[in-house]
Amino acid sequence: MYHGQARFAVRARVAYNGQVPSRTANVKGSIVRSRLDLLRTRGLFDEVMALLPEADRVVWTGLVLAASWYSFEMSQRLDVATAKVLGRGDTRRAYLEMGRASADANLSGVHKAYVRMGNPHHLLSCAPQIYKQYYDKGHRTYDRLSPTSGVLKTFDAEIVTANDCLTVIGWHERAIELCGGTNVRVRESLCRARGDDHCEYACSWRI
Repeated sequence: MYHGQARFAVRARVAYNGQVPSRTANVKGSIVRSRLDLLRTRGLFDEVMALLPEADRVVWTGLVLAASWYSFEMSQRLDVATAKVLGRGDTRRAYLEMGRASADANLSGVHKAYVRMGNPHHLLSCAPQIYKQYYDKGHRTYDRLSPTSGVLKTFDAEIVTANDCLTVIGWHERAIELCGGTNVRVRESLCRARGDDHCEYACSWRI
């Protein structure tokens, strides 16, 4: 347990109720919890917490609710610290791994109904609904291109970072695998972080 975790947990319930100003982009607690669970499983929780501002530690060592909204910027600070510790120099791999861990956690739990073995298209076609359950700004679409390929597009997200896009890639790679896909490839062909109008992910697999 992180030093002073019990004290932080009490303070978190007092100082933070999962609500942030509406002008700030938010993410669902289910994403954050998957990150925290990954760190605890790997024995890296304390090391990552030590890299964060005290105000962030107060929240993340407290009661993080899957259904609550949390500041995107604060979650990004958690992701940056996690990537530094988890990646040990390979931050790209770390962000992909965070995305995959989130898919494992959420698609075996609250979003299990989206998984249909042998039919990745079903899950991908639910991208608009799934996106709204994770983020409160922007929207996502899906177009089927062939029996084993399609394209995801994300529009109007308030904040876009290249690292967050890597977690999106990792999430969908793992999601397609959980639906029975093999030789899965998810490639970001357009990205707002690089100046494009929207983010676009080409997905392909074999069954």
